[in-house]
Amino acid sequence: MQREFEMLMMGELNYFLRLHIKQMKTRTFLSQTKYCRDVLRNFEMENCKEASTPISRSFYLDGDENGTAVDQTKFI
Repeated sequence: MQREFEMLMMGELNYFLRLHIKQMKTRTFLSQTKYCRDVLRNFEMENCKEASTPISRSFYLDGDENGTAVDQTKFI
């Protein structure tokens, strides 16, 4: 990463702007797992049931009554 960007060396970057950063020779991984756990802990939801999507896949969205189109892919 130093070859691509001008930066000061103050040790390996691990956590920045709520992102956990894992640097390897060929890849850099970013994760918000710690931030998500902190948010769940703040709202006492650590043991909540997980869902892969915020809305059921069987739910069908119609256009609203004013005739404005709804982007159904936004919720799937």
